[in-house]
Formats: sequence, structure tokens, C-alpha cells
Amino acid sequence: MASLTEWKVPPAIQPRPEDFSFDLERALSAVVGLHSIIPPDAFTAGTLGTERAGNGVLIDRGLVLTIGYLITEAETVWLHLGDGQVVEGHALGFDGESGFGLVQALGRIDLQPLPIGSSAAAKINDRIVVGGVGGRTRSLAGRIAGKQEFPGYWEYLLDEAIFTFPAHPNWGGAGLISERGELIGIGSLQLERERAGRPEYLNMVVPIDLLKPILDDLRKFGRVNKPARPWLGMFSTEIEGRVVVVGITEKGPAARAELRAGDVVLAVNGEKILSHAMFYRKLWALGPAGVDVPLTLYREGDTFDVEVKSSDRARFLKGPKLH
Repeated sequence: MASLTEWKVPPAIQPRPEDFSFDLERALSAVVGLHSIIPPDAFTAGTLGTERAGNGVLIDRGLVLTIGYLITEAETVWLHLGDGQVVEGHALGFDGESGFGLVQALGRIDLQPLPIGSSAAAKINDRIVVGGVGGRTRSLAGRIAGKQEFPGYWEYLLDEAIFTFPAHPNWGGAGLISERGELIGIGSLQLERERAGRPEYLNMVVPIDLLKPILDDLRKFGRVNKPARPWLGMFSTEIEGRVVVVGITEKGPAARAELRAGDVVLAVNGEKILSHAMFYRKLWALGPAGVDVPLTLYREGDTFDVEVKSSDRARFLKGPKLH
């Protein structure tokens, strides 16, 4: 798929081999392109599309780590190597809590995997490389701009996400490589912040330490072998300290309970909600998927209580198929 490697990172921010003590070319060769095809009737087709493209990182023999949204419900996955070779892959599974996804190559990949490092050891202002498929000209040199809590609008929370600057233009599944030449995270999002009165773009990266306790389960079962978190099927954001519903998943639990965009979540199980992250933690503390979730909502001048029967999000998704 030529479009995966047609663009280039501006030369001024491309990584230079002389600036790093590890073999930059070999490390970047472990970053592959990923192209997945999703059935049009898939649950996520309307929001994430039926064709998705990004990156992945070879972490073991034929095993590629990527960001989960690229392969969720994929029926076909292709891995594009930096030299132009294309290898079919199989979506092993993904973890909704961390956001990681795993792909198994179905053909031979004669590349050396990137060693896994420690994201906990990474410090703010550390030099890093954000690796994209295609080597140095599709990668960038930057620094860690922050490490902090990140609540996502799609019922997602990281206790300590990594933020890097400058932003990589093809961030999905990109490899965050430390000064030691080790993989310390996988690219997930591009975010904007204001700095000195001007917009500045960052990448949000999922820290690699979240993979270590779940890797064996993902390889064996396609998901983590523990009870799923309760899922409501709603998108929300924090506005001036209030959690506001901005969207509802069709046929999901929130839709069945007749929640609407614009509703404000005031409390979970009678406990007042003060932040987006607090909302998720109170929700997930109620028990596993299937638990009843008592919410106090504010809508158009009225405050009222509603009970939502939560679900396991995975039950709405098509499972991976091996051809």
C-alpha cells in the first residue's frame, strides 16, 4: 500500500544516527506498516472506518504490537515492511483497558524484534524517537513532554500516559523508542495544547509497562483473562469540572436507558462526580460487566436518577478470524 510510505517527516526533526548510542537503522526496521480491512457491518465500522492504516512494532518472532483500534474487528490484516515486502497477518486480539492490539504475521519476517524497555524509567525531557514504517525519513526525534493521567472520551483511562513532542504525523501504532533503543510505548493519539498563545501538537502514547502483565493472555486468548469492566456505550468529556455526555453508541446500554447527548453526569451510585477520571473509576468499581449502574443526571433543568444495565463491550464486536 504505497500511501503508507509516500510522505516524509520534515528533515529538521528526523532522527540522526550520530545522536543516539544504539543502532538507529536496525531499531527502526522493526517498525512495520499495518493495513486492516473491517466488514461494513462491524460494530466499529461507522466510527473507525472499514479501512484503517498505521504502524506496528515487531516485538517477537512474527509478533507485532500495535494500537488496538487499528485491528478491532479486522477480517484482513496486511503488514508492510520498510523494504516494500508485504506479509499477511492475523489479528490475535486487543485489550480495551490498555488499548494495545497484537497481530501475528502469517509469513516470515526476517527482522530483529525491538527489545522492550521500561516506560516507568522514562523521564520528562528524555530524548526519544517516534518510529514510523519506512525508517529514518518517516520517524522523528523528540522529547517526552509529560507523563500524566489521561481519560479518553470512549470509556478509557490511563493512570499515566506518556506525551511526546513534536507530534508524529502518522502516530497510530508508532513505536516510542528510548535513548537505550528500547520500546517504551505505542502511539495512540494526536492532541493539541496551547503554549505561549499558539497551538502545539503532542502525541499521546500508551506506556509499554501495561503490556507486560497481559501479553501472555493476549497471545493465548485474544483478550485478558479476567472479568471485563462494565461498559455503558457512551462518549463523554469534562467541561468546567462536569462530565458531559457527547455521544451515545447505537444499541448500547446507554442508548437502551435513553441517555442523550448533553446529559451531565452528577453522581454514580450516589457519589458526586468531580472529574472525568473519577467518573470512570466509580463506574468500574461497581463490579464486572453486567452490573447495574445507578447514575444521577442533569438534563435541561431537571435532575433525575436512572439505572443502566452495563455490558461487556467485546460482546458487540466481531471476533478475529483466521483464514
